[in-house]
Amino acid sequence: MERRRFSILVGTAPLALGGLMSGCGGTGNGSGSAGPAEAGAGTVGSAGMRNLTSVQISREMSPGINLGNTLEAIPEATSWGNPPPTRALMQAYKAAGFRSVRIPVAWTQYADVQGRIGAAWMAHVKQVVGHALDAGLYAIVNIHWDGGWMNHPTYDKQASINARITTYWAQIARAFQEFDDRLLFAGTNEVGQEGTWQGPTPEYAAVQNSFNQTFVDTVRATGGNNAARHLIVQGYWTNVAYTLAHNTLPSDRIANRLFMEVHFYDPYNFTLNGDSKIWQWGAGATDPAATEAWASEAAADEQFRRLKAHFVDRGVAVLVGEYGAYVKPAYPGMAPYRKAWAQSITRAIVRHDLVPVWWDTGELIDRHTAQPKVPDVLAAIVDAARR
Repeated sequence: MERRRFSILVGTAPLALGGLMSGCGGTGNGSGSAGPAEAGAGTVGSAGMRNLTSVQISREMSPGINLGNTLEAIPEATSWGNPPPTRALMQAYKAAGFRSVRIPVAWTQYADVQGRIGAAWMAHVKQVVGHALDAGLYAIVNIHWDGGWMNHPTYDKQASINARITTYWAQIARAFQEFDDRLLFAGTNEVGQEGTWQGPTPEYAAVQNSFNQTFVDTVRATGGNNAARHLIVQGYWTNVAYTLAHNTLPSDRIANRLFMEVHFYDPYNFTLNGDSKIWQWGAGATDPAATEAWASEAAADEQFRRLKAHFVDRGVAVLVGEYGAYVKPAYPGMAPYRKAWAQSITRAIVRHDLVPVWWDTGELIDRHTAQPKVPDVLAAIVDAARR
């Protein structure tokens, strides 16, 4: 999610399935052990890179939670109201029942004009990742919105954006080269043509797919554990329907190490739009004027079923890297419906062998005290994710 653009378009229209490229080569499982990332960062384990496919490792990651509005904040990591992440916070995520943490990161504000990322910022990101791994969590590091420089997937900007992706990911990947396979990289976040929230033109789709390919090629070229690391690429605007229709899987030099990522906030007027009068959801809704009947439990389930058939059943894991619904102060009766949405959507995601990663900015677990703030919703998410 981009804090500056809280509105997110998610797919519901039944579009034709796009092609799924299966190009890959090699079968190795990587080697090497991971030691401390840096002084004070904690150890990252010594298991190295296990011979697990993306689908196999995805089964160990549900449910997940986002460290939102933190390392991706601008102009500084504390600018959006959250403190620096602590070891205690990661332990609290684990104690609550989460098994993975997605760590959105901005990089440009910490880089010089040549794109060289500052050592202090890289060390801080490594420290946060170390805290997550020490707590027994999987960790996902990405390039988040980062000022929106990727949101121009046009032919005239393709080369310059791919060059910048290469510059950043070569540095990030080398910095984390010896971390084990509990660390995953995600190349982008919610990339699409700025100001156009509909499906992509052939040009936009082709260029956005090229961003995914550049990310994979760049990480693999750094070697070490990155030669076999599990990598996450995204669909156009992370929209389910657009992803199914327009995204191909990048070619990869090693088989079965890729995830596709989508986000899910259906229906937007219930989940995210604080100005909307929609505050009920699902089969339990009693007021037709306060709900959107099209966004039913069955409709959500169908989207996840299609993702499973198109990707998971063909060997590609799927990360629902963001999903969530948030109460509106003007409608105090919304809380039970939000809980029902959290439980039903989480259950549907997991039922179809996808990984749910709740978007959280400090609402569920307090970032200062590491204490649960909404225990019933936490329990609903974690219980629904149990296989």
